[in-house]
Amino acid sequence: MGAALEEEMEEEGELEAEAESTRAIEEAVKVLLQGLGEDHEREGLRRTPQRVAKAFREGTSGYRQKAKDIVQGALFTEAGLKDGQGYAGGAGGLVIVRDINLFSFCESCLLPFRVQCHIGYVPSGQRVVGLSKLSRVTDVFAKRLQDPKRLADEVCSALHSSIKPAGVAVALQCWHIQLPDALRCNPDAMSQSKWDMQGWARASFSSCAGVFEDGNISSFWDDFLTLLNLRDTYFEKGNAHLSVAHSWCPARSPALSLCNGHSRRNFTNGRISSKSGSTYPAMVSAAASVLQSLGEDPLRAELVGTPYRYVQWLMNFKTSNLQMKLSDLNVGKVKLQANDSGEVAIGRSGIYSELSLPFCSLCEHHLLPFHGVVHIGYFYEEEGEGIERAVLQSLVHFYSCKLQVQERFTRQIAEAVYSIFSRGVMVVIEAAHMCMISRGIKKVGSSTVTIAVMGQFSTDPAAKSLFLEAISTGTASGR
Repeated sequence: MGAALEEEMEEEGELEAEAESTRAIEEAVKVLLQGLGEDHEREGLRRTPQRVAKAFREGTSGYRQKAKDIVQGALFTEAGLKDGQGYAGGAGGLVIVRDINLFSFCESCLLPFRVQCHIGYVPSGQRVVGLSKLSRVTDVFAKRLQDPKRLADEVCSALHSSIKPAGVAVALQCWHIQLPDALRCNPDAMSQSKWDMQGWARASFSSCAGVFEDGNISSFWDDFLTLLNLRDTYFEKGNAHLSVAHSWCPARSPALSLCNGHSRRNFTNGRISSKSGSTYPAMVSAAASVLQSLGEDPLRAELVGTPYRYVQWLMNFKTSNLQMKLSDLNVGKVKLQANDSGEVAIGRSGIYSELSLPFCSLCEHHLLPFHGVVHIGYFYEEEGEGIERAVLQSLVHFYSCKLQVQERFTRQIAEAVYSIFSRGVMVVIEAAHMCMISRGIKKVGSSTVTIAVMGQFSTDPAAKSLFLEAISTGTASGR
């Protein structure tokens, strides 16, 4: 009876500690929203602190789990398994689980990054492990603030010590979203990729133990890579320790501070600075308190600077960034030349289209990025008049640099273009949301499409169909 009471009290203490941690994160998020010039009590933001706290707690639940607890009870003696290494059921060889899709929070900037993990092990001592446990063990370490190389090392070490195989190999392919400044410096980085992974920073990492790193038995590593490459997953053979020499996080790139010309930021003496000399101590302290509430040490070497980089990311979406008037964008009519065939429309007189204008914005519900492309179609009023692509790209950027929801974002762009060309406007946005794929239902590969129609597009089904067909074929007009 005493033991049961003690256990109940321990559980209550853990729940109270978790609730206190969640409240601390919520208060920190309110400070961050205030620093962005937002009112956390406005409609759309009232539950944002709770949502962000839940996302961070869920995304770092690995701190409260142990890999050995998962593996225990999942080790099986396989009948016919020889005592020697690599003999699964007496047949010999290795076991591989491929394409384990995960997300983890980058310890350098607190943004989630995507991971595709591949694990191989060579059974030994008549032990095999339930295959689902390999994925679950990986998830434990992914749900911590991470660096990809350390993630590979920790998964490899945990499996090697708990399963006790002849060897373990872990190969990771990782993608980190580019930062808005980086995209402005290289707008073509995403323009051709729609909402796929081509616009992301990408790197490969690996870790191995036992026979996989034994030079005399290197065939295990080569076999592992060969079986991965059968699925269009390419890893260079002969290198059992893939890694990136420099930090792979775009937020740590020295070139980023020089992007966009007018903006230059650094982290001298632990502060974010700009040409105006602005600092955000309250926001930086709030971000550091989030780390502490998650059970991390903000003074850990790898986390020094993380609060500042996270604030730098958020400041891309500060409300005051939008103080310029729409007229400052010089949105006006410009004469366009007909193409070689003499046509300026998508098979129908009077329609222009601009496709795959890239953007990156911040979801106001979770403070997580969503990114993708904008397609704009409109009826021109006079022969040969339209809007330059660069102007439309600036318009997209104008509305993306704030806390947003995709539906509102789509409508705002449509209304802005309609104010210039009132005959008809149609806007289609394709986007991938981090909040959809890094938390909750975790629908990796999912995307969201929103449409806004105004004027003639809303009454002319044929025009709408032509514009949608242009998007599907990638055929723009008027250029």
